[in-house]
Amino acid sequence: MAPDRPPQPPVSAGAVAAVPTPPLAGRLKGMLALLIVGAIVVLAYRQTSFDLEALFTGAADFWRFFGRLVPPFSEVGSDWGAYLPELVGPLIETLQIAYVGTFFGTLLAMPLIFLASANTANDPVTMWIARTLLTVLRSIPDLLWAAILVPILVVGPLPGALALTLFSIGILAKLGSETVESADPGPLEALRAAGAGRTATIVYAVVPQVAATMVSYILYVFEINVRASVIIGLVGAGGIGFTLQTRLNFFDYTGVGLIIVVIFAVVLIIDSISVWARSKLI
Repeated sequence: MAPDRPPQPPVSAGAVAAVPTPPLAGRLKGMLALLIVGAIVVLAYRQTSFDLEALFTGAADFWRFFGRLVPPFSEVGSDWGAYLPELVGPLIETLQIAYVGTFFGTLLAMPLIFLASANTANDPVTMWIARTLLTVLRSIPDLLWAAILVPILVVGPLPGALALTLFSIGILAKLGSETVESADPGPLEALRAAGAGRTATIVYAVVPQVAATMVSYILYVFEINVRASVIIGLVGAGGIGFTLQTRLNFFDYTGVGLIIVVIFAVVLIIDSISVWARSKLI
């Protein structure tokens, strides 16, 4: 038998729970933040000459240009069918550039991950140097890396693969160091107390905790590199992007349309496979 509950005071029908009012200082800070954000938006809107009217009036020109990319329905099979085999080689080259850039970027990023993490770095000076290097690598976009490397090396896939390698190092090391720093410190402290060295501590205490997440990051970076390998081809770094630039220069809009469709399909397939693989890892 349940024990008797103490009598509760009666609650009136019109009683409403009091909602605490935020402090005045907090409300003022929130209003000030909104005003600052709004002022920046207005300033950027004016200085960039962002015009919604021009955007909507230019929609007709966009659809006219889009219509040039698609041949008449009766000619789709003959036009696109004849040109499609020519895209196989550049498309494979694009995937190879992305794969090579991701592979070597991962290899070079691994030591930097542990050198840039506070819980695995040798000393503060080494950690500062590693983080500074990663900041420099991340501050330069992949397209700029390719534009710099093409004149230095040669027009083709080599500068593209190297550009994506440098880009991948910066992204993977940043994401990886944050993952390592969030690892459970218990296993690290236990191994250090048992006299394990720095390398053994990383291998047996840190790597098992972050391995699945890091593989997920690598797959994500590969997705990004597949898209980026198309863009860097526009500056002569090989792949299907270089073919796209050539077709644009010759005003071959039918070929441009087919290239866009092929790129969309390949990226969609790779994204779907990568999302499925990441869901199995995490």
